[in-house]
Parts: sequence; C-alpha cells; structure tokens
Amino acid sequence: MAKKVVATLKKEGGKTYAKVIKAVRSEKTGAYTFREEMVPADLVKDTLAK
Repeated sequence: MAKKVVATLKKEGGKTYAKVIKAVRSEKTGAYTFREEMVPADLVKDTLAK
C-alpha cells in the first residue's frame, strides 16, 4: 500500500511536489520497509505504478 502526503515545498509560480511513501517488502526477511520520495505532483500516478 502506498499513500500520498502533500508537501509544503511550493513557491509562488513554482512546481508543486508530493511526498510518496511506499511499503516495500524485503525478500530476505519478509519485513516491510518504507521508501519515501519527493516527486512532482503530476508524476505521482506514474511513480506509484512502478
């Protein structure tokens, strides 16, 4: 599962960014780790589709 959290890193007239957090399962241990990325708001769907 992944969730999207809107970041406050925007300036007037600049790009808006979103913080994407993904739960990634380790193949060795089976434990979950969380991977965070800051991506432009228009690329969130593409990032989650990977």
